[in-house]
Amino acid sequence: MYFFDAVERSAKEVAPGIRIRTHWGERMLISDVELDPNAVLPEHSHPHEQAGVMIQGTMTLTVEGETRSLKAGESYLIPGDVSHRAVAGPEGARVIDVFSPVREDYKY
Repeated sequence: MYFFDAVERSAKEVAPGIRIRTHWGERMLISDVELDPNAVLPEHSHPHEQAGVMIQGTMTLTVEGETRSLKAGESYLIPGDVSHRAVAGPEGARVIDVFSPVREDYKY
C-alpha cells in the first residue's frame, strides 16, 4: 500500500486526551497525533528515533531537560533512548511524528 488517509483510520488513545493514527512500512512508522487542550504526555523514552512536525496549535516539549514551546511549522528530532515529555497548549495540538525503527506498540 502506498497511500493512506488518516481520517479513515481509527484512533488509538495512548495517554489521556492523546490519540494517534498510524501507518508503517518495514523500517519506519508515521503517526498523526491529536492532543486535547492541556493534555500531558508523561516523561518517557524509547529506543526509536522520533522526528516530528507541528501541524496545528502549540505544544511545550521537554527533551533531556531542555524545554521549548512549539507552534505550527516547527519541528523536532529526538534521538533514541532520550527522555522527553509534552504538554499541549490551551487550544490543543496536532503533530505528525515519524519513528524509526517501527514502534511495535503503535501498530494496531
